[in-house]
Amino acid sequence: MIAIIGPEKKCRACYTRASSHGACRAFFIRARYLIHHRMTADSTDAEAIGIVLRGAYPPTLSNMDSPPASLYVRGRFPAPDGQRYLCVVGSRRWTRYGKDAAHRIISGLRGYPISIVSGLAVGIDSIAHEAALEAGLHCVAFPGSSLEWDEIYPRENVGLAREIVRAGGALLSQWGQGYPTGKWSFPARNILMAGLSDAVMVVEAGRRSGSLMTAQHAEKQGRDVLAVPGPIEAANSYGPHMLIRRGAGLAASADDVLEALGFPVVRGKRPRAIDTSGMDPLSAAIIAAALREEATVSMLIERSGARPSAVSEKLSLLELKGLIIIENGVVSLA
Repeated sequence: MIAIIGPEKKCRACYTRASSHGACRAFFIRARYLIHHRMTADSTDAEAIGIVLRGAYPPTLSNMDSPPASLYVRGRFPAPDGQRYLCVVGSRRWTRYGKDAAHRIISGLRGYPISIVSGLAVGIDSIAHEAALEAGLHCVAFPGSSLEWDEIYPRENVGLAREIVRAGGALLSQWGQGYPTGKWSFPARNILMAGLSDAVMVVEAGRRSGSLMTAQHAEKQGRDVLAVPGPIEAANSYGPHMLIRRGAGLAASADDVLEALGFPVVRGKRPRAIDTSGMDPLSAAIIAAALREEATVSMLIERSGARPSAVSEKLSLLELKGLIIIENGVVSLA
């Protein structure tokens, strides 16, 4: 059985619920692939392939140009409310400089409600996922293939894909079992990566790097584009330097990324980072709101949609734990 995440929609042809009308079901959830679905023997329920419908997408993804009606998913998606999505892309032919820069910047995001998005490709993509896992950040990977363990591309990163799911992250794909992976599948994948993300950061990219296409899609969709500067003589510095000349933000530190994602940063004095991975969704949303801005109690009640009594209870517990301070109705980090 495949889990369907999100509100069901009605078929445009017959106006019945999609799940009750087999002839039209494909319009919404690509039933032509469902008949091929199988639960692998080594999968747990949490690792099984599901389908997330457009109504359950994060706002960035649902508001992009022509979002898909549904996506295949393994793992935890979408992330809790208040999460920011940072897409990290770069060269497959990475250098030690690029690897160190990606690790240093991503490790500096530890404790913030940020998901690292990338394509699971060999090179900077997989380096970004590995750095995010080490920092305890949520990951979203788009492999550009189906999500069947024996079809995930590239094959050398299947272990990394499994690790992402086990750590509470997610794999996403437009493609069902048996879809042939090739150059034609990557442009569509890159558009989705840019669409999901609040910002795209490019770490090393040559003149013909596909990472520059992802940055271009991000620009078209109104996302922030960041670039990590590199050595002036290095071929992999062409892409980031070209983007900076065109107006991309400079990403020389984690603070640069945090500012681009809307987190308050005082240079030389980092706001307290709190690990929310083990918190319930409402507590995590409260911490995320307090990180981004001065959040009032009434604002938290309105945005969360939770009962006022439930919000008050969580606020009291977080204050008792010394994580937040409430003064004159304004919630801030302790």
